[in-house]
Amino acid sequence: MGKRKTAAGGKYLYAVVNGARERSYGPLGIGGAEVYSIGDGQIIAIVSDLAVNRLRPERRNLAAHQNVLKQLMAETTPLPMGFGMIAEGAKAVRRILSLNQQAFREQLQRVSGKVEMGLRVLWDVPNIFEYFVLTHSELRKMRDHLLGKYREPSQEDKIELGRTFDRLLSEDRDDYGEKIEQILTPHCFEIKLNPPRNEREAVNLACLIDRNGQAQFETAVFEAAHQFDNNYTFDYSGPWAPHNFVDIDLKL
Repeated sequence: MGKRKTAAGGKYLYAVVNGARERSYGPLGIGGAEVYSIGDGQIIAIVSDLAVNRLRPERRNLAAHQNVLKQLMAETTPLPMGFGMIAEGAKAVRRILSLNQQAFREQLQRVSGKVEMGLRVLWDVPNIFEYFVLTHSELRKMRDHLLGKYREPSQEDKIELGRTFDRLLSEDRDDYGEKIEQILTPHCFEIKLNPPRNEREAVNLACLIDRNGQAQFETAVFEAAHQFDNNYTFDYSGPWAPHNFVDIDLKL
């Protein structure tokens, strides 16, 4: 395929991949725009044309962004760009590729042949505080003492009880994360422990695995789940582009 003439205007960036040949991927982009590549040597950026200079994180836009990455994942492991990255034009895209070429090459080599899997472990209980009262004698004794029927708890009492609950919550999260990581580590190149997104989330892991090792990873997840009772739910997802394992301070 010959060199493509790119349209004028802003270029929305989805990812960077290895390759020298510019090509089209079809109308997969945001707003149904054609997705294509802009190259600079051995590295190409995957882009689509965009008339605006800002983009709302609406569901349809996020879905289009993820769909492009999914299509790329069928062929290679891309370096995903964060949602909403827009360059002024093709020249600006080539400048980004040129200024960051060494970093892009290093990161592409690091994730080559790999994919990201996610694992969330949730407390599957009606009331997380009451569950901790039942399973942690320290919290139960404090609750009974501070909130007993023969006294009116002060604001300071409630704050102290809340601090104890938060500490126990954090300690359990640390313990669970370590236990699960030990089981998953033989099947992962890297594991990243992410902050919980809500109170019920006990563990949130991102795992970088061999793109052909998904079955082994799933087996390890089931092995880890057997270490927990029915008050916990294990939810794994993927494969994804390695969002959590790309660390580039872009020069623009």
